[in-house]
Amino acid sequence: MASTPEERVRELGLELPEVVAPLASYVPTMRTGSLVYTSGQVPFVKGELHVFGKVGAEVDLDQAVEQARVCALNCVAALKAEVGELSRVARIVKVVGFVASAPDFYGQPQVINGASDLLGEIFGSAGTHARSAVGVAVLPRNVPVEVELIAEVS
Repeated sequence: MASTPEERVRELGLELPEVVAPLASYVPTMRTGSLVYTSGQVPFVKGELHVFGKVGAEVDLDQAVEQARVCALNCVAALKAEVGELSRVARIVKVVGFVASAPDFYGQPQVINGASDLLGEIFGSAGTHARSAVGVAVLPRNVPVEVELIAEVS
C-alpha cells in the first residue's frame, strides 16, 4: 500500500477533484478543534451531475454505489482543502449517507458501502468509521446520493 492517502488515490486511478462550490448558504467544511465536518457532497464529476432519480426506480444499485464513491471522493477533496495534506487525517469518525429511494428500496446500507469502502481504500484502518445510511424522498438537484463526513485531524 502506498505511504500517503494522496498516493493511494492515484493508485486507485482517481484524482481529487476541485472542491464543489456551495449550492446554497453554507461552506464546504467547518473545523472545530480537531474535528472537520464536511457539508453534504453530491456526485459532481468535473462540475457536472450525470445520474438522476431514485435508487430502485431510475437508478440501479450498482450505479448508486458508484455515485456514493464519487460523493466520498468529493468529501475527501473538501477535507484536503481544509487541512492541506490528507496524512493529517487521524481518523474518519463518522459518515452519513442519504439515498433518494423508491418506496420499495431497502438497500441504503449497500449504497453507502460505496463511500465507506472508498474511504477504507484511501485511509486504511483510519478510514473505519461509524455510519448512518438514510433513505430519503428526494435530494438536491434530483441526485440519488449525498454523503457527508466527520474527520479527526492533527
